[in-house]
This record gives sequence, C-alpha cells and structure tokens, in this order.
Amino acid sequence: MKKINCFKSFQMSSIGTAVAVAIFMAGCASAPSVPAPTEQMAVSRAAVNNASSAGGNEFAPLQLKSAMEKMDAAERAMGEKNYARAKLLAEEALVDAKLAEMTARSAKAKKASDALQEDNRVLRKELDRKAQ
Repeated sequence: MKKINCFKSFQMSSIGTAVAVAIFMAGCASAPSVPAPTEQMAVSRAAVNNASSAGGNEFAPLQLKSAMEKMDAAERAMGEKNYARAKLLAEEALVDAKLAEMTARSAKAKKASDALQEDNRVLRKELDRKAQ
C-alpha cells in the first residue's frame, strides 16, 4: 500500500510542478512585439501625395482631408511607439487617399468628357449652319 501512496504522491507533485511551471512561463511571457509599420507608413504617405497631386484638394476635399488627418495621427502613434495603432491608421489613410485620388480622377475625366461633348455640339451646329 505504501508504494501506491508514494506513486500517487509523486504523480500529484509532478502535476503540481507542471502547473506551476506553466503559470510561471505564462507570467513571464510578454505581449508579442509589434514591428514598426515603416513600409505601410511609406505606402500611405505616397498615396496621400498621389491623391493631392491628382486634384484631391479640388475634387475630393473631404476624402483627402480624412486621409491627411489619419496619416498625421499615424505619425503621432509611431512617435509614441504605438505601432499597432499606427499601422491601423496608416491603412485607413491609404484607403481614404485612394478614394480621394479615384474621385478626383473620375471628376477630371467627367469634366473633360463634358468639354468634348460641348465641342462636338458646337461643331455639329456649325456644320448644320454651313450645310444650309
């Protein structure tokens, strides 16, 4: 009987030790380190610049302003070493900047199309006048 009790005691102490080691390791483990999103920041900055160059100020001011504000907030978060927030804000700035760029390009294309249609209308009118 003593051997059975001794085995149970050894088994219980092994389980207790394993639990204690697991708790100790979990306590020592820190949150995974998030790398600085420098590449995402650069891509987002370039997208904001492209949107501005495409005429975002004139044709998509709200979207461009949102992208710029989010980019500024991302840069502040980088300075505070809050990399997860910086990455999220940079990604949002990228989406807003792309929207601003596409909106501006679309508005410019519509403006050019309208001008061509007006030129065609004037030419047809002139041709009709000469044909009479």
